[in-house]
Amino acid sequence: MSEYRKPRRPAMLSPEEADRIPGGSDPAQRSEAAHLTARAIVHQGRESDDPQVQARLVRLVEIEGIEVVADMWSDAPANTLPGALWRLYQLREWVGREPETISRRYREGLGRAEVAGVVAGVATPPNPDSVRKVADEVLSGVYNGDLAVALERAGAFCRVLATGVALNADIADDAPHPERSRSATGGSAEFKEDPGEYLTRRAGALMTLAEELEHAAQLWRTGRLD
Repeated sequence: MSEYRKPRRPAMLSPEEADRIPGGSDPAQRSEAAHLTARAIVHQGRESDDPQVQARLVRLVEIEGIEVVADMWSDAPANTLPGALWRLYQLREWVGREPETISRRYREGLGRAEVAGVVAGVATPPNPDSVRKVADEVLSGVYNGDLAVALERAGAFCRVLATGVALNADIADDAPHPERSRSATGGSAEFKEDPGEYLTRRAGALMTLAEELEHAAQLWRTGRLD
């Protein structure tokens, strides 16, 4: 059995902040550590006037690694500060990996989610650079603006994306699926997941994410996002 490894603290935390964060595999300790690191990082960003500090916080995943950020926050519920931060960083990481696909899906969803598109604030017409820019702006807003607005922008962004993905699911459902046909007739082609079903699930997951981020924004405004 592999030995449990205590999650590494972000290097950008001060020694005093890091010392206050408990370690261990106990769920209660992990939850406490998640909340303490989230508070410390948000406090550090919002108290600093140095744009380089805020830029480093936006790039937390690149600097520390996705595994470190996941160790800190991935188990946290969506209605908590660490849970909300994890979802924002995940969204930025995804946009950075697939900007072309995301900008295309976003553009396709705008026609049916115009209000959400206004809130998200992506430049029109959407392109890979503009969706990357909004992902950075959202995280910058956590540290140098209204965190509730940042969460609402991220939620609106996900709503538009969900709409675009759902439209593609409808198109995929109407298209022929040669792989499935060959399998059904005894061909050697390996059965592949139905594209429409996959996209429908993705759209549902994005809409859930949108609702979680918007709820987190409401909690922050009432002082209940901890």
